[in-house]
Amino acid sequence: MCITGMGWTTALGDGLDEVWQQLTSGRVGIRESAGDGRPPAALLTDGGPDGAPSGPPSERQVSLAVTTASAALRDADCPAGDVDTLVLGSSLGPHLDDAAETSPHTLTSTVAEQLGVARSASVSTACSSGADAVLAGAALLTGGEAERCLCGGIDLLTEGKLLGHRALGTLSASGAVRPFDTDRDGTLFGEGAGFLLLETRAAARARGARILGELRGWGASNDGTGPTAPDETGAGAVLAVRRALARAGADARDIAVINAHGTGTRANDTAEAACYGTVFGKESEAVVFATKPAFGHTLGATGALEAIALLLALRHGSVPPLPHTRTVMPELALPLAADGPREFTGSLGISLTLGFGGFNTCLLLAADEPRTTVGGAA
Repeated sequence: MCITGMGWTTALGDGLDEVWQQLTSGRVGIRESAGDGRPPAALLTDGGPDGAPSGPPSERQVSLAVTTASAALRDADCPAGDVDTLVLGSSLGPHLDDAAETSPHTLTSTVAEQLGVARSASVSTACSSGADAVLAGAALLTGGEAERCLCGGIDLLTEGKLLGHRALGTLSASGAVRPFDTDRDGTLFGEGAGFLLLETRAAARARGARILGELRGWGASNDGTGPTAPDETGAGAVLAVRRALARAGADARDIAVINAHGTGTRANDTAEAACYGTVFGKESEAVVFATKPAFGHTLGATGALEAIALLLALRHGSVPPLPHTRTVMPELALPLAADGPREFTGSLGISLTLGFGGFNTCLLLAADEPRTTVGGAA
């Protein structure tokens, strides 16, 4: 599957290159709350004067999705009318906070209508929603049901979500997300959106599309451990990664870079480190990085945002640092970009998401030369 366009809206902005530069310099979008007892968070710049999101959540979700999806279409130089299906993932959307009785698919249908895309599908698999939207789009393309799918994830930070995670004890008390640090103490939340345009190679060739990269493989699993806690052995995540490798016809030794889920919680980082130890062993040189210290945990948007970040890392041959990670947990044997940007060689990478409810999704991406066009013209 060819990736021909990308767009994101993050707490650091919405320009692909501009946000990447900020990530590389160690900037973070998480900021303190307005003194009302709420934890720090990564809010978008269209919030109200007190830093809280403004407008009904359902309206904000549609607006943010349309804006970000439109950016991906512009990046691809592809009219919305040429897209067969919009696949949008979100973690419950605004249901906990919006009085309007809207289902996830009602909101997705509204986004598709405003964009001008004829068909739509919605995905809600907790924190894996954005990655599963990409996976679902790839399945539609390989199954001959579509030639072009606009796939993405979106989530807003609402009071209901904050209260829920506060009750679960997943929020950081230190005010920083520190993935794979021995002193990690939890995550912090954010809001955002990310979209990728997937096309079959034939469809991309037909319109002379610029190729940004390829989705070579994908895999998913559900470990069924419980409604929130992951399987700390990492067995379910291992299955998802190995399925992605198998679909791509790749070996673990071929992977040069890993965009980790990296929530900074005790349980999640333990499970993820165990997964990488099982799949890659101790001799792998695959470099691990994570974006949640900068973007916050964007819930249903995270898989799409992290796929974009992975493709940018593959394009640049380097990964951004983890600005708050100081002492790497011994269970993680792979090299970690903890003290500054880190270069790597290789053209294959994976992005792994581990969602509540045991949802594990792995996307395997390949880099393509910048400004490459199908058919040979640059």
